[in-house]
Amino acid sequence: MNKKHQYQYYGSMATATQVEQLIEHVMSSHQGEKAGTPVCIWGRHGIGKTELVEEFAKKRGYDWAYIAPAQFEEMGDLLGMPQIKDGQTIFAAPEWVPKQAGPGILLIDDVNRADIRILRGIMQLLQNHELVSWSLPKQWQIILTANPDGGDYSVTPMDDAMLTRMLHISMKFDEKEWANWALQKNVDKRGINFVLMYPEIVTGERSTPRTLVQFFRSIAPIQDLSQQIELVQILAEASLDKSTTATFINFIRQGMDRLISPEEIVYSKDFEQEVASKIQPFTEQQTLKIDVISVLVTRLSNYLNSNNIVLNNNNLQNIKSFLLLDYIPNDIRFTAIQDMTFSANPQIKTLLADPDIGRVLISGM
Repeated sequence: MNKKHQYQYYGSMATATQVEQLIEHVMSSHQGEKAGTPVCIWGRHGIGKTELVEEFAKKRGYDWAYIAPAQFEEMGDLLGMPQIKDGQTIFAAPEWVPKQAGPGILLIDDVNRADIRILRGIMQLLQNHELVSWSLPKQWQIILTANPDGGDYSVTPMDDAMLTRMLHISMKFDEKEWANWALQKNVDKRGINFVLMYPEIVTGERSTPRTLVQFFRSIAPIQDLSQQIELVQILAEASLDKSTTATFINFIRQGMDRLISPEEIVYSKDFEQEVASKIQPFTEQQTLKIDVISVLVTRLSNYLNSNNIVLNNNNLQNIKSFLLLDYIPNDIRFTAIQDMTFSANPQIKTLLADPDIGRVLISGM
């Protein structure tokens, strides 16, 4: 993003996992009739705030409702329409209001892009979980998303009276967490390698996590990127800024799109010929060596931790051989082995009993 802007965030700067932990805590702390304090997630466009909340709800089986108040034209869109009942004027709940008891999540998306009149109306909903004549059902948690103040976003500033009705947390991009998410979503592996190698390209301008995924999906059918590099450049410039496009084209020309995969490392029949010999040429380029090793180690760690895989002795030996390659820096090697101690796969943990792996752990402590 343009560094001249002084963006205003609220709450702690947190990764996606930490944001989920906050939501989990708020919801688990209010399992009775009373709902928890609304949570507002701040962050740049395209970083994945909305998708995070929706996936959080679906994974846990919560009911789900969504509104984008920036699309509301009239107060009736928020309050509902007036009706006469028993000689009194009441407001019928609008269609988006959940009708059944929770647990559920109501997401108010891009709240500070709403008109000031709508924002004022939302204040009562945040405070009391009700508006004029209707209330949210029991056990419905309100979560909001917002873009930061103080920059070039077209947002309506929220005053202290509204801010103090919510808990706040700001979501930041973390390339390792993103890579793990992208692996689960079957994002093109060449794209995952690219983001891990050049996380600084996630600028928050045109190159956001959202636009990068769009681009990676557009190139997925192209088996050999180098053979259709002009098409790749056109597709990149359709989604990303020019500096990111240039970096990706250079990534292809350096052969980085052909980096060995975690599956090839784990399941190779001949480690020296099928793995070590393919990595060696990249390590001879000093400007790329650390980046390449870091990408490979992160990809392997994510693969081992996010898949319910069955490993035989040969697979475990391959993992060990990779971790003990002499050109892997000791700090990266130690971090990778340390991560294995948190693996849910008991087969991976057996590697920790290996004397050579144990020595690495001891030397790094």
